[in-house]
Amino acid sequence: MDWKRAAAILYGDWGTSKAYVIGLAFAVAGYSSFWLIAAMCVLTALVGLNYMVICRLYPDGGGVYASVRHRSEVISIVGAFLLIADYLVTAAISALSAFQYLGVPHPEKFAAMSILIIGLLNLLGPKQTGGLAFLISIPTAVVVVVLGLFCLPHLGEAFAHLQPLRGTFGQNWAAFVGIVLALSGVEAIANATGVMKLDPGSSDEKPSVIKTSTPAIMIVMIEVCLFTALLGLAMHALGGLQIVNGDVNAPGAEGVRDYMLRYMGQIFVGGALGPALGHAFGFLVSIVFGLLLLSAVNTAIVDLIAIQFLMSRDREIPRIFQRLNKWGVPSAGMFLATLVPMLLVIIVKDMSGLADLYAVGVVGAIATNLGATSTDRKLSIKSWERTLMFGTFLVMAAIEISLLIDKPNARYFAVTILAVGLILRGLVQERQMKKEAAPTLPPRQLGVDVARPMSKAPSSPEGEAMLCAVRSAGRTLDFALREAARAGSRLYLLFVREQPFMTEEDARRKWQQDPEASTIFAEAKQKAEDITPLFCYAVSPSAAETIVDIAATLGASRVILGAPQRSALMNLLRGNVIREVSNSLPEEIDLLVYA
Repeated sequence: MDWKRAAAILYGDWGTSKAYVIGLAFAVAGYSSFWLIAAMCVLTALVGLNYMVICRLYPDGGGVYASVRHRSEVISIVGAFLLIADYLVTAAISALSAFQYLGVPHPEKFAAMSILIIGLLNLLGPKQTGGLAFLISIPTAVVVVVLGLFCLPHLGEAFAHLQPLRGTFGQNWAAFVGIVLALSGVEAIANATGVMKLDPGSSDEKPSVIKTSTPAIMIVMIEVCLFTALLGLAMHALGGLQIVNGDVNAPGAEGVRDYMLRYMGQIFVGGALGPALGHAFGFLVSIVFGLLLLSAVNTAIVDLIAIQFLMSRDREIPRIFQRLNKWGVPSAGMFLATLVPMLLVIIVKDMSGLADLYAVGVVGAIATNLGATSTDRKLSIKSWERTLMFGTFLVMAAIEISLLIDKPNARYFAVTILAVGLILRGLVQERQMKKEAAPTLPPRQLGVDVARPMSKAPSSPEGEAMLCAVRSAGRTLDFALREAARAGSRLYLLFVREQPFMTEEDARRKWQQDPEASTIFAEAKQKAEDITPLFCYAVSPSAAETIVDIAATLGASRVILGAPQRSALMNLLRGNVIREVSNSLPEEIDLLVYA
């Protein structure tokens, strides 16, 4: 993608922050909230400048998971799960804010439904997300500029209402930490450097995306910092705003905290051009920000799917998260990326509640990335860049500590996501260790036993060999017997007793010692008419690998498997044998699935 689409994706996150941060800041600090908003703009600028450096250093992907991994896999995993926690809340808070602006009743229900629809659309593999974000960002930026122009005549009144911060440094710091929102877009841009347009003169072997990433971040950073500060100051020109139970009421309008820009448009444009145009402009603000916020939902879901796919490919979480549907989308990743935000928005229902959950993930991920990059002496970074990056890291780390201490809900949410992720990683690592510890015996030593019933004439040894893996004496077995009789082929019936860990005694076990295998093979003897099936039995930690190994060893030309009967949960925990066999079977062996 070029710099315009990259900027649009970033604007879909950073640009939406002004839609709800300004109102939340007033609910926290009243007519002194501008100082908190200004501080947040400074922090946004610092993060933006540092990520220009990170995108320059990592043209193949500079997100926290990719950039930190060469230093420490554990730290990269922690950063990745913190980012996942952030994307989950980003989708929820963006959807809820969109329908708060649109003024619908029960916005949490509309938000949950929109998340579901966007998730289902992503099952089809949308490829123009960046283009869609670009189209939506243009009218939003125009509306923001127009609103800013109508705010300019009211700045004198805003300065008259402006009050200094009150309370102790600790109280003001806690208030500032509470409004540090919408920074995750910069991680999305860093992750996307691998698909950015290369600079002239660079190549895939020596990539450089500075001319794409730097203007994308710079332009959005300037717009966000400038107009967030301007609108945050102009908000103080509104008289009669009152803080009531964490919300903000205005004369003739209640609960304007979550749609402050719409209310500002109605007042400022209405005061200059008349109430009718004021209401029309307020409605326009609702539409463009609603669409931009829904675009941010889509971006968060896509980023969630992508990071789960990447981690699964690196064997950090189960393989099911990299299995693609026919449109090339990881279905399991889409399911989690949609379901969890839906539950969040339905359970929490409130913008301030979601804001409490929000920042701990993205702040932790950004702090991890900045800290690891600034302390990596192998990277070519100028001294002032390294100093600025490390200083920003210290600030972000302090914010993260404050969030973990002062925001118990955020702490519980982040720790829960991190714990679940580490448990999944532990299960994957445990399974891998058991596979490596299992005896690496060739197929003929894995308890493979061949018995020839003498009551019938043996199959012709010159015909082709077929292998049928059976788990029951059902229709798959009947089909294999018919196919072998029709083709005049040798038929091997294989029963694999799958267990995660096996001993040498298990490897020597015979099928006669397995009641289930004995029952199936006995019925096969009765059903066989014109052929003599050959019985194979194995105990193995991986049924799919054993099927492939034995098929190759026996010289089978065809492998027959029955359609899986296991539940979706069992497929998640144990994997899909058909997929695994299909991915590993040599090209000269045909796979036939009977259903």
